[in-house]
Amino acid sequence: MARHERLSSLLDMLGQREKLDVEEVAAELGVSAATVRRDLDHLAEQQLLTRTHGGAVANDLAYDLPLRYRTARHVPEKQRISTAAAALAERGMVVGLNGGTTTAGVARALAMRSDLAGRGDASGLTVVTNALNIAHELAVRPNVKIVVTGGVARPQSFELSGPLATRVLSELTIDLLFLGVDALDAEAGAFAHHEGEASINRLMVERAERVVAVADGSKLGRRAFARICLVSEIDVLVTDAGADPATVKAFDAAGVDVRVV
Repeated sequence: MARHERLSSLLDMLGQREKLDVEEVAAELGVSAATVRRDLDHLAEQQLLTRTHGGAVANDLAYDLPLRYRTARHVPEKQRISTAAAALAERGMVVGLNGGTTTAGVARALAMRSDLAGRGDASGLTVVTNALNIAHELAVRPNVKIVVTGGVARPQSFELSGPLATRVLSELTIDLLFLGVDALDAEAGAFAHHEGEASINRLMVERAERVVAVADGSKLGRRAFARICLVSEIDVLVTDAGADPATVKAFDAAGVDVRVV
C-alpha cells in the first residue's frame, strides 16, 4: 500500500472509530508499527489528528478530509463517473463545476475532449467554477474560457464561498452544472459537510438549467450536515456499478435519470 493510500485509510478509520491503536492498525494494514507511528506523526503535524501514547484520537478535521487525502479513494469509480459525465457537455455550453475530487476528474475529462475545441477566437466551452484547483488546471487549456467566482478559499476543499462568490454567480446563467456532493439521499437530497460550501453550491444549482450530480456509490443513501438542494432539482445522477441497487432504484423512482457506469 502506497503512503498516500495509508494516510487516507488512517483518516477513514479515525473518522469511524474516533481513536486508533498503533499495534491494531499495523496488523490491519499489514505494515510495521513504526510505519504507522510515522504516518500518525505526519498527520498530527498537519493538525488532522491528535497523537496519544500508543495511538491517536480524532479532532474535528478528521471528519472532513483535505482534498489531497481524498484523491486516493475510489479512484477507478471516479474516473468512470467523470468520463461518463463529461460526455454530456456540448460545444458552446456554459458548464458549472463545484469543488471535489470527482468534479476535478470531470474537468480533466472535459479538457481531453477534442470535439469541444473552439472555432477561431471563440472558446469551445465556458467553465464557471468556485474551485481553485479546477480553475488552475483548466486555465492553460486554450479551448476553455474560465470564470472563477471569487470568494474566500476553504483549505480542505479549495472551494471559494461567501458574499463575493454569491455576487458573481447571481449574475450568471449555467447551462449544465456538474455537482459534486458529500452525501446524496433519494428523499432528503444532496448534502455538503460545510454550510458555506452548501450555500454557494445551492446557488449554482439555482443558476443552472440542468444539474448532473456525480457521486460514487459510497455517497448514496447518506446525509451530511448542510443540504445543497432537493432531489427534485437534480436531473441526472452519474454513479458507479458498486452502488446499492435498491438505492439506485429509489433515485430512479424519484424521477432522476440515473446513469450507472
